[in-house]
Amino acid sequence: MDRLWSVGGAVWGVGGIVLLLTSAIYRLGRMAFDAFEYAFDWRHWALLIGFFLFMTISEGYQGFQKGFSPRVAARARYLANHPNPVHAIFAPFFCMGFFYATRKRKLTSFIITSGIISLVIIVSYVPQPWRGIIDFGVAAGLIWGLVALVLFTVSAFTSESFTYPTDVPDQT
Repeated sequence: MDRLWSVGGAVWGVGGIVLLLTSAIYRLGRMAFDAFEYAFDWRHWALLIGFFLFMTISEGYQGFQKGFSPRVAARARYLANHPNPVHAIFAPFFCMGFFYATRKRKLTSFIITSGIISLVIIVSYVPQPWRGIIDFGVAAGLIWGLVALVLFTVSAFTSESFTYPTDVPDQT
């Protein structure tokens, strides 16, 4: 039974996050491509290119590749090595650090999630083509993050050691 919680929890943890990111990329991608139905002038193209570069670096590289993705993979590996039914059932939330994490990790996870939800609500009121330009940059960052998550997860489960922090309370 431990094997079920171990493997199932790790797969569900990463798989649930992959599904979440894929869904967001799909929805944002549709809005982004709707923007191209409008006539772009130089301001639109400048913002599109600038925001694309900003989001791939800040969200994709710094946010996902340097922080979120390796931590999710490390927590999934921890879950596989320390089977727990509650952690396995809520594995996507476990892997994102919403519970059974250091106080700092939980606080950071809740603050970032609240900020993202707030930005999603605000951006939903932005008219096209500006909204599509924003969504294009965000989707690019999410695609980078999704690829990073898959690569870090493969590394976490195929390497002898995976030294990224898990931020679990018993390892601090």
